[in-house]
Amino acid sequence: MTKLKFEAEPYPLEFEPQSTALLMIDMQRDFVEPGGFGEMLGNDVSLLRSAIEPCKRVLEKAREVGLFIVHTREGHRADLSDAPPSKLKRGNLEIDIGDEGPMGRILVRGEEGHDFIPELCPLPGETVIEKPGKGSFYRTDLLLILRNQGIKTLICCGVTTEVCVHTTVREANDRGFECIIPSDCVASYFPEFQRVGLEMIKAQGGIFGWVSTSDEIIKVLEQIPKETTS
Repeated sequence: MTKLKFEAEPYPLEFEPQSTALLMIDMQRDFVEPGGFGEMLGNDVSLLRSAIEPCKRVLEKAREVGLFIVHTREGHRADLSDAPPSKLKRGNLEIDIGDEGPMGRILVRGEEGHDFIPELCPLPGETVIEKPGKGSFYRTDLLLILRNQGIKTLICCGVTTEVCVHTTVREANDRGFECIIPSDCVASYFPEFQRVGLEMIKAQGGIFGWVSTSDEIIKVLEQIPKETTS
C-alpha cells in the first residue's frame, strides 16, 4: 500500500491514502454566515469565515485524488424530540434552538440556516452525517461508515475548533482513529480558544492528534496517484 507523510506537530504523521478520509464538520449557514445563529449570539462570524477558503482548497484536492469525504451538520428534528431540555434552555438566551430566526427555525433540520454554506456543499454521493450533538460520533452511524470504508486516518476541518471539532477529534481518538487538523481549516469565534484548542490537540506528544496546515495537506495529497484511492 502507498504510504505518505504529513509534516505536522508534534511530529510527522504517516498515513495511507486508501484508509484516509476528509471530515468536514458543521460548515453550516447558521454558524458561519451573517444573520445566522452564531451572529445572533453576538459573535463575529468573520473569524469563522476565514476558514472557508482553506477548507475549500483541501476539499477540492481531496475530491480530485478520490479520498472518502464526510460532511457533518448539527441540528434537530422539527419536533425537537432529540434535543435535551438542558441544551434547549442553556444560557438563558433571548432566542433558543427551534425558535424562528432570519434563516428559519434555529438548528432545525431542513431549515435554511441548518444547510451547508454554498462554498462547501457536498456533491452527490458524498456522505452527510446529521448529528444531534457536538460530537460527530454521538447518536450517528459515522463509526460504522468509517469502519466499513476501512478508514484509519481523518483530516478534520470545520467549526468551531473548541466545540464540535474538538469533541469529534476526542471521540475519534478514543475509537482508534488518527486525526490531523489543518490549523487554518478550523476556526473559533474566540481567538484564544482557537490557539488553546490547537495546543491541546498536539500537546503531550499528540494526545488527541496532529496539527498541520492546509498547504501541507494539499502538497502531500498531490503526491497521490489518482488510481490509488479509486
